[in-house]
Amino acid sequence: MPIVAQSTETTDWVSRFADEVIEESERRAPGEPVVVASGLSPSGPIHLGNLREVMTPHLVADEIRRRGHTVRHLISWDDYDRYRKVPLGIPGVDDSWAEHIGKPLTSVPAPAGSAYPNWAEHFKAAMTEALAELGVEYDGISQTEQYTTGTYREQVLFAMKHRGDIDAILDQYRTKKAPAKKQQGQKPVDEAELEAAEGSGAAAEDDGSSTSGYYPYKPYCGQCEKDLTTVTAYDDTTTELAYTCSACGFAETVLLSEFNRGKLVWKVDWPMRWAYEGVIFEPSGVDHSSPGSSFQVGGQIVGIFGGKQPIGPMYAFVGISGMAKMSSSKGGVPTASDALQIMEPQLLRWLYARRRPNQSFKIAFDQEIQRLYDEWDKLAGKVADGSVLPADAAAYTRAVGTAAGDLPRTPRPMAYRTLASVADITAGAEDQTLRILSELDPENPLASLDEVRPRLDKAETWINTQVPAEERTVVREEPDVELLKSLDDQGRESLRLLLEGLEANWSLDGLSHLVYGVPKVQAGFSADATAKELPAEIKVAQRTFFARLYHLLVGRDTGPRLPTLLLAVGQDRVRKLLSA
Repeated sequence: MPIVAQSTETTDWVSRFADEVIEESERRAPGEPVVVASGLSPSGPIHLGNLREVMTPHLVADEIRRRGHTVRHLISWDDYDRYRKVPLGIPGVDDSWAEHIGKPLTSVPAPAGSAYPNWAEHFKAAMTEALAELGVEYDGISQTEQYTTGTYREQVLFAMKHRGDIDAILDQYRTKKAPAKKQQGQKPVDEAELEAAEGSGAAAEDDGSSTSGYYPYKPYCGQCEKDLTTVTAYDDTTTELAYTCSACGFAETVLLSEFNRGKLVWKVDWPMRWAYEGVIFEPSGVDHSSPGSSFQVGGQIVGIFGGKQPIGPMYAFVGISGMAKMSSSKGGVPTASDALQIMEPQLLRWLYARRRPNQSFKIAFDQEIQRLYDEWDKLAGKVADGSVLPADAAAYTRAVGTAAGDLPRTPRPMAYRTLASVADITAGAEDQTLRILSELDPENPLASLDEVRPRLDKAETWINTQVPAEERTVVREEPDVELLKSLDDQGRESLRLLLEGLEANWSLDGLSHLVYGVPKVQAGFSADATAKELPAEIKVAQRTFFARLYHLLVGRDTGPRLPTLLLAVGQDRVRKLLSA
């Protein structure tokens, strides 16, 4: 795999961050692996906005690996966060799940019918599979495991001992009420997005203040397991901690040096992890630009733990272009798994790689996906012939593989829009699909549909899940006799010219030349005449001709590209439908 160019004139955003991270890592921890980090909360479907939290450090980590450095990409699964609410639209979940609000996500039952032991594992699973398909190499860390096994015990005791220092930092922000500004063009996000953007459900978590004093630690109740608890007393010497639960009335006194059923509040937990793990690079969402945000406050609190705030860009909103029928994520927020059902991992990686983190972009689930694939295939062509610009070449290289090697790819990547059209017309019939695709290039026919997989499968899934029924293509069974009879001489002549040329032009290129050429010939020009040689009226004539063909073949004004449609319908049926 080619190494991405690193000269100052041609470096992309990934290379620039890699330069900074390597330099900072050598300054902080010379000779040690470079540590980058992400945090994901499995409180529900982990959507495509959250994926930027992973892809940004992944791309930087991968560039650093390409340069020969050892890197650890940590993904903290914030599965010890509280269950905040019952998400809407989750199959197998009803209002009865409200009784679990306040419990750790790993103590909440999985949706009914799930194969997983709890809520967190259920929603982690789809993301884990998606990350594997995307080629993301990482070390996963369960925060439930970290806290319940006592891994963070010393950090918890240290935070409680220095609670006065932490409280003083937090107090600087408690009276500030400047909310994060809405980015121009940014769409509203729902609650699920807000809590995920904060990383650990921070929006719902208090900072540890209470009438009995400030405590940065929150126990989960020993009776009902909920975090609706208040620490009422703590002794630094003995580590004796007393708390009460407002949910069930339970109260107990424990030794914090032996107690593993609770966690640091989020604004303390995050910087504690930075110091504990030695994180050099971690991005954060746009919400962290506000005064008093977790990232800003954490930048001060991390010093109490003897660490430093990571380098980290603020990443912008990821939008969605169309969502006809989201079949798996429900709730209206598409996930990485949803995207990978309709697009190859290379395309999804490219969408994140080609835009700087502070640039928003959209992931297409509607017809726009066809244009994106056209753009991607054009880029691949430029890479192949050497005409690609350096920054575009870097994004392409990052999309098609990692430092470990190339991702599996479609051996013969035919145009996505063509594959989608064929899948639409054939309704997935493999024999028909193979016939049509083989006729696209008769001199080099397909031997098997495996040559165009997995792209064919992605296009077929897109047709079946994202294209509304009223937009699907249904070829007529019988000719539209009334329409054929109503044609004037020019209309009948256009059909005659088309039918006469079918056999000699029965390929994708040949039929393209034929359907565009018929109106030219009727107007007295050569079928090979270029746009510069033709009057503007020819374009009008072509549009009229195309609309007529669509009506006669599929009963609509528009449809798949006509050459593809003609090949799909087959010569005999085309002649039947276009003959008076």
